[in-house]
Amino acid sequence: MKWFHRSLVSDRRTNRRNVLLGIALAFVAGATNAGGFLAVGRYTSHMTGLLSSIPDSLAVGQGILALGAGLAICTFVFGAATTTLLVHWARRRRLHSLFALPLLLEALFLLLFGLAGATLDDRAAFRIPMTMLVLTYLMGLQNAVITKISRAEIRTTHVTGLITDLGIQLGKFLYANHSHEHAPVRSDRRKVRIQLSLVCSFLFGGLVGANGFKYLGYVSTVPLALILVVLSYDPIWQDVRGRHRLLRRRAHVSGR
Repeated sequence: MKWFHRSLVSDRRTNRRNVLLGIALAFVAGATNAGGFLAVGRYTSHMTGLLSSIPDSLAVGQGILALGAGLAICTFVFGAATTTLLVHWARRRRLHSLFALPLLLEALFLLLFGLAGATLDDRAAFRIPMTMLVLTYLMGLQNAVITKISRAEIRTTHVTGLITDLGIQLGKFLYANHSHEHAPVRSDRRKVRIQLSLVCSFLFGGLVGANGFKYLGYVSTVPLALILVVLSYDPIWQDVRGRHRLLRRRAHVSGR
């Protein structure tokens, strides 16, 4: 088990590790997305829907809703930018935790959000806007992690793209290869398995997240935060131990 969670966020990447991490993060994204919908009435990873809602809201004179959607998109973008900053900062310093740092940050936000949200009164005026902005920031943060790790081959919140890819593979599978003059059209079964795994993980996460929020409220985000902590702590701990050894070595040399 220790090897399993250590390898998933290791700085040494393989296709298998990318897929397994994508499945784990798709579960977290599905749970967060579904729970967020029950909290604010919108899916916080659905940027197409949020962007489309801006002109719709403006057309019916609901400027506040349009402003809220615009801010949510901005926080999603800022979340993705945060991941990029952390990854490049860690890479320049040759840290093992370049991909673990954004996940740990997401875990801390989810943990604080779950604990703080549980203490908020349902009538608090800032509860829904705060929930929306925090969750869209986290979705941008997480989606950028797996995008950078897999070089844009795997997404955990962009289910539209996954289902589109499944349709493409289905079309290849149904295509009749009658001609012998051209290379045969073949579906990629490996891609189909990966895409189905990600979609099913997102769906299962949604079921868990929706029921968790329904019965437990904001506290249901705490187990999701713990999943991310388990995934990210080992590479970070390696860097902490390495830094500690370096400081001890420098102190020993200077003390001579």
